[in-house]
Amino acid sequence: MWAAVADVGRDAGGGYLRDAWSAADLELREWFRQEAGRRGLDLREDRNGNLWAWWGDPDTRPGVVTGSHLDSVRQGGAFDGPLGVVSAFAAVDLLREQGVRLGVPLGVACFTDEEGARFGVPCMGSRLLTGVVEPDRARGLTDDDGDTMADVLRRAGRDPAALGPDAETRRHIGAFVELHVEQGRALIDMDAPIGVAASIWPHGRWRLDFTGRADHAGTTRLADRDDPMIPFAQAVLAARTAAERRGVVATVAKVRVSPGSANAIPGHVTAWLDARGEDEHAVRDLVAEVGAGAQVGCESWSPRVEFDPSLAARLAAALGGAPLIGTGAGHDAGILAAAGVPTAMVFVRNPTGISHSPEEHAEPADCHAGVAALADALKELADELLV
Repeated sequence: MWAAVADVGRDAGGGYLRDAWSAADLELREWFRQEAGRRGLDLREDRNGNLWAWWGDPDTRPGVVTGSHLDSVRQGGAFDGPLGVVSAFAAVDLLREQGVRLGVPLGVACFTDEEGARFGVPCMGSRLLTGVVEPDRARGLTDDDGDTMADVLRRAGRDPAALGPDAETRRHIGAFVELHVEQGRALIDMDAPIGVAASIWPHGRWRLDFTGRADHAGTTRLADRDDPMIPFAQAVLAARTAAERRGVVATVAKVRVSPGSANAIPGHVTAWLDARGEDEHAVRDLVAEVGAGAQVGCESWSPRVEFDPSLAARLAAALGGAPLIGTGAGHDAGILAAAGVPTAMVFVRNPTGISHSPEEHAEPADCHAGVAALADALKELADELLV
């Protein structure tokens, strides 16, 4: 399975370009359909484009679900998302080899547009499913080419009018566990191949608009300039300084400059600020401080998610005393947990400690340990639903 997806969307630099609803994403979705078919699973696509492959009938009773996503950040790594989907199918295979019947339906999920690389809002599939994002807002979001999500969905043969909360699909999810490559160094430092999520930090993305006056770069005196690049540059430096002072992290990694000519003073600069931390107030205070000289708009916000401590502790114990760790990375699991779904996460060690980069990695032995842990987690969650 890993070999089948390894080259889809890979660019010459070794990273991946797997925007939602792109040719690469559609090819991966077809791969998902084929893997479901090989196992005789009942494949369903919900109104928001999320894919569900069911072993058993979720219309009879809610089931336990696992999975992740197949899209990527631009120039991202191979493991963020796909490892969770491949491991989900592998866990189904392992349970069948062991002769295990969970007693409840088992679903493998592929959430659409988790990274938000194309339209700017992460976890779009799960946010629409649970009603966190308004359908009209989603339909109107635009990509770098100016195409709206509605336009893109129509070209992919989907009906954008169908987007929105999906109570029927939501009722099928009795519990959810997501396996994911770790996107930091906690498991490296603990010398542990797998871990269990305790929490997801509060995090969000904000758009900062700086307006000035376009003019000639060679003939306009410095004293006469209204150059929005200056307050933009100050905001980037302020973000780093404020993050260090407040004990959070902040990143400005996307910027658009208009008109974008080397010999013209810009008239407008738009930048995107990503801010995260354990303390929600510290994150929000940072945004207020950094955005003081700009027009600020919040494009997404995810409050702190505390996974059920009792469930996380039981799962960690069932996995041989796996460590409990927090994370600053957002996940569909966090969206479902905030919507009231009993949810857990299993992390697989990343020996580089690097993510959203081609250097992201996981060793085969750790991946195999992750599949075994995921199968055990599915049994644990299924037992919860049977009580």
